Amino acid sequence: MRIGLIAIDGCFGSAVASVIDIVRVADGARGDVDPRIDPIELAILGPKRRVTTTASMTLSVDHPLSESGEFDVVVVPALGTLTAAATNDVLQSRDARSVIASLGRLDEATTRIAAACTGVFAVAETGRMHHRRATTSWFLGPEFLKRYPTVALDLDTMVVVDGNLVTAGAAFAHIDLALSLVRSISPDLAQHVAKLLIIDERPSQAAFVAYEHLRHEDPIVVEFERFVRARLDEPFNVAFVAQSLGTSRRTLERRVRAALNLTPLGFVQRLRIERARHLSATTDFTSAEIALRVGYANAETLRSLLRRERRRS
Repeated sequence: MRIGLIAIDGCFGSAVASVIDIVRVADGARGDVDPRIDPIELAILGPKRRVTTTASMTLSVDHPLSESGEFDVVVVPALGTLTAAATNDVLQSRDARSVIASLGRLDEATTRIAAACTGVFAVAETGRMHHRRATTSWFLGPEFLKRYPTVALDLDTMVVVDGNLVTAGAAFAHIDLALSLVRSISPDLAQHVAKLLIIDERPSQAAFVAYEHLRHEDPIVVEFERFVRARLDEPFNVAFVAQSLGTSRRTLERRVRAALNLTPLGFVQRLRIERARHLSATTDFTSAEIALRVGYANAETLRSLLRRERRRS
């Protein structure tokens, strides 16, 4: 397998380094796992001969972007931004537009595209994600949906595979992305690399999502979140909440779905699980006490939801 890792000035240093290290460890270890595994080559692609990452790491570019189509997989790492405004500025830069144009020319029949974190925005700019599943940095989810409303965004999942398109979540999900690429070559090799590098399996972003930090500006959704957070220990009735907020049930469901890609009930359940995990980690409450404080009559109901979340991951 030939993997081309795209790099532009300001890309996330640790993201690039983690992909390079995992792929090269995999190539070095493949003979110990199965001598029949073909060599795994990784090269740096870019719009100029040298690029500098956020960590001031300088990378020599092996191939111009025009040769991206010669690789089996092209990886787009994080752009090195943390806000929607900064991400938009980078996407408008000359280097990013060159990357987007080169991605748009790739033949999906021969080249897979893999991206993580804000790098997923660059892929979405090509239009290739239209009506396809993807994930990205959880805290930029609402901005992503606003820009690319036809993408089926899954903010929980760490790595989403949809045909020849592979996307991963925030920052260090690049580790999961790289392991996913290795796993597509050999599951045994991916497991071996994970053991060598002591990488724990992290199939979901859900445990890291702090919903109060999601950047959405819909006033109805903001009021809905405030309303339910103050009443997590009470039974949830979407019609009652909608009436209390001065809107209709249908409007509330539509606006919450648009902002968070969740149903109102699904969002409330996530908030309850988030609160339960926080209480478990920071108090001496029993399971029964925590269940009551997050709106469940008994601890088994809460445990069942937690198990379901783990299975979904």
